[in-house]
Amino acid sequence: ASWVPGDWTAKQIQILQELVPGASKIALLVNPSNPMHRLMVAEEAPSAARKLGVALPIVEATADEELDIAFASAAAQHADAIIVFGDVLIIRQAPRVIALAAKHHLPAMHFFRQFADGGLVVYGPDIFDLLRRAGGYVDKILKGIKPPELPVEQPTRFELVINMKTARALGLTVPPSLLIRADEVIE
Repeated sequence: ASWVPGDWTAKQIQILQELVPGASKIALLVNPSNPMHRLMVAEEAPSAARKLGVALPIVEATADEELDIAFASAAAQHADAIIVFGDVLIIRQAPRVIALAAKHHLPAMHFFRQFADGGLVVYGPDIFDLLRRAGGYVDKILKGIKPPELPVEQPTRFELVINMKTARALGLTVPPSLLIRADEVIE
């Protein structure tokens, strides 16, 4: 699952605002058939919009062919940037999503590390840490602990990856304050 504790959408918006000064309209690309995306749109997004004084137009894609329409819609609404919520559809179409963001000149925030090759910025849970912790769960279950007895865990380690080549292509200057916080900077 891609659920992250805390005011995640607000954190993503703040990073994008550091990258794109003056960004006041940030589109959210969501898959409305994903319950986590629906929850984020219903609960976190309105709170983040009020707190940070930004407009968060929602663009939707439930199938591959709808991605083009979603990005064109974000551009038509004059979005300053876009946050790409992660799910199976988005991951499967990663190269296309990166290309569409570039085509529409939209600085994009991605959730999964695999988008760092070409995507502007990735801010999300450390997937390798999640997999390692999942292995611990499997070990406990194999040793006889019943799954309902195990606590629900949320991500605790996060990665910030910035692609400088993509930033330059978008005409963005990455502030030193953001570079210092980055776990990885791709040149």
